[in-house]
Amino acid sequence: MEEERAFQRATLFVVCVAHFLMPFMMSAVGIALPTMGREFHATAMQMGLVETVYVLSASIFLLSMGRLADMHGRRRLFQLGIALFTVMAGFLAFAWSAEAVIALRFLQGIGGSMVMATSMAMVVNAFPANVRGRALGIAVSSVYAGISCGPFIGGVIVSHWSWRAVFLLCVPLGLAAFLLTTFRLRLEKVTSGKEPFDWKGSIIYATSILVLILGASNLDIGPWAYVSLAIGGIGLVLFVRFESRQPYPLLPVGLFRGNRIFAFSNLAALLNYAATFGVAFFVSLYLQYIKGMTPAQAGTVLMIQSVVQAALSPFCGRLADRYPAANVATLGMILCVAGLALAATVGETTPLWHLYVMLVLLGGGFALFSSPNTTVIMGSIEPAHLGVASGLVASMRTLGMMSSMTIITVVFSMLLGGHAITVETYPAFLRSMQLGLSIFAGLCCLGVFCSLGRLGRKEDVQQAA
Repeated sequence: MEEERAFQRATLFVVCVAHFLMPFMMSAVGIALPTMGREFHATAMQMGLVETVYVLSASIFLLSMGRLADMHGRRRLFQLGIALFTVMAGFLAFAWSAEAVIALRFLQGIGGSMVMATSMAMVVNAFPANVRGRALGIAVSSVYAGISCGPFIGGVIVSHWSWRAVFLLCVPLGLAAFLLTTFRLRLEKVTSGKEPFDWKGSIIYATSILVLILGASNLDIGPWAYVSLAIGGIGLVLFVRFESRQPYPLLPVGLFRGNRIFAFSNLAALLNYAATFGVAFFVSLYLQYIKGMTPAQAGTVLMIQSVVQAALSPFCGRLADRYPAANVATLGMILCVAGLALAATVGETTPLWHLYVMLVLLGGGFALFSSPNTTVIMGSIEPAHLGVASGLVASMRTLGMMSSMTIITVVFSMLLGGHAITVETYPAFLRSMQLGLSIFAGLCCLGVFCSLGRLGRKEDVQQAA
């Protein structure tokens, strides 16, 4: 029994380290970009690619890595992923050009996809159902801790040392996680190791995601981006049809057709991320342009949501152990709707306490939703598909975030018409913000119905519990 508890603690520790590192690197590198750009005389496009290629790489390989984890072992793939992520961080600290940084970040994204596709599955595999929600809550809390700490710690490091030290900081943490994984985590039993890997499906999915993200991130450039977005969407539809006919698919479509809970829970996750991710973007611009705050002051205000999420996620995970996790997640979605509805009423003279209440509602709502919803998803499938499910949860997060930013781009294009945000365009910006946040609130309402939809039958309620 003591050996089992030691294994559980070690698993949770390495997962939390990995969950902290991924978002920490994203936000800390964002702070370091201006300094890095000046050193390498990089263009704005090159600096944008430093962040974009990491997200792109991780998104492309997520499902494939989840399938490979189910075939060859989740601990083994997690170990390889944390090693690749850490080694690339070491190389990035000594990068010699902007082009090298971009290439290394792409490789680091592959490592990140291996970690994201296996981490939740490892927690589910290590903890019994009666304490799984608490463990997942702690794991989710570490993600928000990374988001919260990234801008502050990254800013201190860049100001007092160098942007290179941001990458060096990841090396000892990543090395510790790798060594603990190697010597303290046991290999799980693999049941599908002799099945062939679906290379055709992997290529179709990767190409579709690549085209989709390229279109979504360039909607303000020209009509070709909308064509690219449509082609990517069609590609994903064709991918699902292709997978439904494969004996050993990359994505078992039957998980959606025959598992009401799994299907609705993933759709709820997609809608929740699409509805909430763009809030920070809108509020950051609002605080700096309309309220006249500095970037540091605006960042401090936005930290309210992340701090609330990090503080409440373990508690919400424990709630999911005591009460039906699907009900807890639905309550979280309802709080998110309330926060977004409040945000949609923000105007030029809105007091700051209004924003504080909105951010607390969103932070509490997302904490109530995230780990309980993950508990429902991971508990609704067979152990043989845990890797695919873990990768799919991460894919829902990535696609949701991309959808959120796509909505913002389209709204700005409609109401701002490509003009910069100036005193003259403040009214148009506020209308754009209110429209965007109203759309987000509507998406979150759909998410509530999806969350309720999985509880339509008595046996579903019992399974979700």
